[in-house]
Amino acid sequence: MENNAVLERLKSLADGKYAAFQAALIPNIPPESVLGVRTPELRRFARELRNTPEAACFMSTLPHSYYDEYNLHGLLINELRGYDETVAALDRFLPYVDNWATCDLLSPRAFKPRPEPLMGEVERWTASGRTYTVRFGIGVLLGFYLDEGFDPSQLELAAGCCCGEYYVDMMVAWYFATALAKQRESALPYIENRRLSRWVHNKAIQKSVESRRIAPELKEYLKSLRWK
Repeated sequence: MENNAVLERLKSLADGKYAAFQAALIPNIPPESVLGVRTPELRRFARELRNTPEAACFMSTLPHSYYDEYNLHGLLINELRGYDETVAALDRFLPYVDNWATCDLLSPRAFKPRPEPLMGEVERWTASGRTYTVRFGIGVLLGFYLDEGFDPSQLELAAGCCCGEYYVDMMVAWYFATALAKQRESALPYIENRRLSRWVHNKAIQKSVESRRIAPELKEYLKSLRWK
């Protein structure tokens, strides 16, 4: 299956109504770049392609033409088992990521054991200055380090990413809302002492109040800490 065959397969799975729905959720990309392949179909296709020469060929060809191709590419990266090859694949891919949805589906299985060098890569990604690379780095902290592997210095790293860029600041807010649920003692001083930007501070509180993982008494306290 050559790259044009991969694209033809994606087009055969496309749903025009779903494409319109997806395009409305991602206003910063051209609507015509969205084919409308549903995520379960993409996941099945990625499992079919993984570890094949066709997958390697597809992943070596950037940029892609369609949003759905980028999502398939991201899901193929998730399926890689080797840590070094995963980091190399991400470094090729991340500069082309231009939307929150493609960014947020990245959750590489090779990162689950939290290899020792990974935090160094997170620091590099969050310092890149590229919106979705920074967002991805914060997402790695959120997805892989808020339980086992947590260190309070990671909160400082995430807080330092506040920059006024909506898609970065939203991920920082999600990170702190989740940290308040999982690492309350370490995370709460960032809210109490207003260590975040006003917007991120208030958004983190909003997300915490909406969360089922936050105790009612903490929600009430957080409401009193809103930055007016």
